[in-house]
Amino acid sequence: MLTFGPIERQRGVTLIELMIAMAIFALLLGFGVPSYRDWIQSSQIRTAAQSILDGLQLARTEAVRRNSSVQFQLTSLPATSWTVQDVNAAQVIQSRAGTEGTPNAQASLNPTAGTNPVTFNGLGRVTSAGVTISVTNPSGGACQSAGGGMRCLNVVAPVGGQIRLCDPALPSSNPQSCSY
Repeated sequence: MLTFGPIERQRGVTLIELMIAMAIFALLLGFGVPSYRDWIQSSQIRTAAQSILDGLQLARTEAVRRNSSVQFQLTSLPATSWTVQDVNAAQVIQSRAGTEGTPNAQASLNPTAGTNPVTFNGLGRVTSAGVTISVTNPSGGACQSAGGGMRCLNVVAPVGGQIRLCDPALPSSNPQSCSY
């Protein structure tokens, strides 16, 4: 009489199961990489635009604090480098290199509404013509407003108005749009 021992259970995975898992992983990776790339490029734009906004707000705050004229100037267009300086004392208050965290982002002044530098008086008001700074990322592709995947932003400092960050791709009904 033949006797058999306990039945051995199979351990591990078969080659077919491994191939199916790798195919599913490759498919998910293929769908995720393009949106991740756009997210990284949009993140650089957001960082550069936020830096410019912070520089403008610093200039405004320092003008009020010092009761003196203070300038915000983009120093190396199309890069996002800027400097804030006291006009009367010829003293640099703060500066930022455009390569700090945003090497691909580029800033440009709107030719119809922009002066460089932007000067704030002791009351914190823009004394020059105001400025609209567009922040894009040409090496990353097209903006959403042009059918691309990146979210390009504008920084607006109108005469007598509030300095703000806005998205030109949004409809005018959205409070974050550039229509005001």
